[in-house]
Amino acid sequence: MGCVSSKRFSRSAPAHEDPAVLASQTSFTVNEVEALYELYKKLSFSIVKDGLIHKEEFQLALFRNSKRANLFADRVFDLFDLKRNGVIDFEEFVRSLSVFHPKAHISEKTAFAFKLYDLRGTGYIEKEELRKMVLALLDESDLCLSDSTVETIVDNTFSQADSNGDGRIDPEEWEEFVKKNPATLRNMSLPYLQDITMSFPSFIMHSEASD
Repeated sequence: MGCVSSKRFSRSAPAHEDPAVLASQTSFTVNEVEALYELYKKLSFSIVKDGLIHKEEFQLALFRNSKRANLFADRVFDLFDLKRNGVIDFEEFVRSLSVFHPKAHISEKTAFAFKLYDLRGTGYIEKEELRKMVLALLDESDLCLSDSTVETIVDNTFSQADSNGDGRIDPEEWEEFVKKNPATLRNMSLPYLQDITMSFPSFIMHSEASD
């Protein structure tokens, strides 16, 4: 099947896989993949204009501010950047975004969330990593809690998840924790992805960089 060349896929952007191939490998339909390409183009030409999503463009879409540093945005970008080359191409965009589709399997969402918290990539979540991500998520949500409240959240979460008490959370412990606390994955489903063929998410309408 390979790459396609159609009017819908801009000539100025890098060539991309057949939408049918991407649909068969993700939770998206062919129509949703094609609609995602329109979203991808808007993002990938918002600052650098080279048909690839750079970190600044990614942050602009998330926060409407390309200069705002946030560990949450950095982690999501790094996990989307499957080729580890500092940019996100269309295939990476679709395959990574698929985990946030409402129809994506819970195991995919659980595994992605685990990687999100496993900051050092050791295969375990340590308490300090959990603390850093909790603070980043609070910052991303513009919530301000006292240090003692944050510590209580971190301590309670960690003690519940670290069932064998070895001071770190492994993938099996994380899976069990998520089963008992499904709200942990509340940010892992984006309903608009199921309606992407009809409307773009509101944030993308404000993601253009000002001249």
